[in-house]
Amino acid sequence: MNSILVVGSIALDTVKTTEGSSCDALGGSATFFSLAARYFASVSLVGVVGSDFPAEHRALLSGRGIDVSGLKTAKGKTFRWSGKYGRDASVAKTLATHLNVFKDFRPKLSEAHRKIPVIFLANIDPELQAEVLAQMKSPALVAADTMNFWIGSKPEAIKELLAKVDIFFCNEDEAEALAERPNPLQAAEVIASWGPSVVVVKKGEHGSLMKIGSRFYIFPPFPLATIKDPTGAGDSFAGGFLGYLASAGVYDDVDHLKRAMAYGSVLASFNVEDFSTKNISDLDRDLIDERFHDFVDRMSVPRSDELIKTRRAVAA
Repeated sequence: MNSILVVGSIALDTVKTTEGSSCDALGGSATFFSLAARYFASVSLVGVVGSDFPAEHRALLSGRGIDVSGLKTAKGKTFRWSGKYGRDASVAKTLATHLNVFKDFRPKLSEAHRKIPVIFLANIDPELQAEVLAQMKSPALVAADTMNFWIGSKPEAIKELLAKVDIFFCNEDEAEALAERPNPLQAAEVIASWGPSVVVVKKGEHGSLMKIGSRFYIFPPFPLATIKDPTGAGDSFAGGFLGYLASAGVYDDVDHLKRAMAYGSVLASFNVEDFSTKNISDLDRDLIDERFHDFVDRMSVPRSDELIKTRRAVAA
């Protein structure tokens, strides 16, 4: 089993949805990713928080086996985000963003962190992502995410970064904006031409798709009657995906990549069932695997030759 390094944001989120609200709850891309990935592999988190960051949040992360030696405390306030979701759970209306200490985030990796074989560059400034990657010592797998803010302000920096990335995650709107294409399949084609061998496009409540080589693989979402809080779903997806791959130690096998997509979907489904990190902090691995098998069974369709064999057997 390989370990994972994640570099990204740790935040305090204030969220309102049709199912309720939360105030100054634990959030951030690195947080959601770490809590999802740690069910499969050891995780080291690199980020920065302010002096106001609650001690219980740090204790929660370390208590789940996450290495927080790279989580630094700076003078000032922790990164804060507030948003609102309506009936469309895939669309967040940002009400306020306060970068605070995250504005000056310039991570210097320790010698131990530089040697970790799998790295996830969460959706921070692409120039900063490149700086972090330059500090690594020949990682076996490099994955990255981005967001619309960086696509609009630093698209060329993202393209330069993608030449060094193996797996790229983005949502549907981000993919189409970055590639300047009208649909996710065309967008993934363009993005893959810039470097990544695997492009994953997250489509929220409409599932996800993955491009490997010349083929696309389509995955539905895990069916849920109620979504309480979509915040962090994409990062939980990436955590389940890369966590599984790291545990398998195989990064270019199509079957493993398909399983990674399914595990990503499963972790995202757990995440949205409650606010903040409440529902992914203390999951049982058996429960995760049970939902994984349920998910795979729901997608399973017998091949035509198997149907013919079954029909002949019944007729006989």
